Amino acid sequence: MLLEADSVEVAFGGGISGGARRLALRGVSLALPADQPTILAVVGESGSGKTTLTRLLLGLLCPTAGTVRYLGQDIARMDRAAHAAFRREVQAVFQDPFAAYNPFYPVDRILILPARQFGLVATRAAAYALAEASLVQVGLRPAETLGRYPHQLSGGQRQRLMVARALMLRPRVIVADEPVSMVDASLRATILQNLYGLTVDHRISLLYVTHDLATAYQVADRVAVMQNGVVVEEGDVEAVIRRPQHPYTQALVAAIPPPDPTVPWGVDDEAA
Repeated sequence: MLLEADSVEVAFGGGISGGARRLALRGVSLALPADQPTILAVVGESGSGKTTLTRLLLGLLCPTAGTVRYLGQDIARMDRAAHAAFRREVQAVFQDPFAAYNPFYPVDRILILPARQFGLVATRAAAYALAEASLVQVGLRPAETLGRYPHQLSGGQRQRLMVARALMLRPRVIVADEPVSMVDASLRATILQNLYGLTVDHRISLLYVTHDLATAYQVADRVAVMQNGVVVEEGDVEAVIRRPQHPYTQALVAAIPPPDPTVPWGVDDEAA
């Protein structure tokens, strides 16, 4: 497997503080295959454990129990070289595009610095050439993006810039945590198309974390539904959305407004 969580648990609280111990994740197992680029959507309401799971898969949080592995190796036990490769090959696109930037620097820094630090280029000129190519691939014009400060770009531009940053590092996996929740509807399709194109054109696997079952259905190959820190249903996206088995998944599907305004919300197709 490329990236996998094996029976992971995460507990908060307890310890010397004596507070109540709460399990944010309980026995969660998920995997992205190594042989085929895949889009796996993780869906659920706020508080279901989605963000905790993304932090685990990015190596930002250690599990209380279970293991997170990259290419079969426990990321908590990697040596320095393997961990450096993991950091480059597993990239993140976070929910808030503005929080990812230092407002005192032009946005160039978020592209040029990692390219130099990971040794992808030898010169500053080569770093800028790589950055410009990545910007074009996500639909941004380098002349209108580079040299500007974060506040001078729109939310959609900032988020696409984060996708460009991830792309230029040549990753094998991108973990996208609610990447379109803070942009308006007109830009969601563009950003999702950018992310979908990473899998189709660049063979990059994508873990797409969202509360939006409709967009998950549009872009994902597989979907995992989380509730209260547990994966309650997982499978092919067509099967899970069209024929949900778990009551929670059924409730999520029922909450999606129908595209036909003449159909009352909450009435299924057969009844209509």
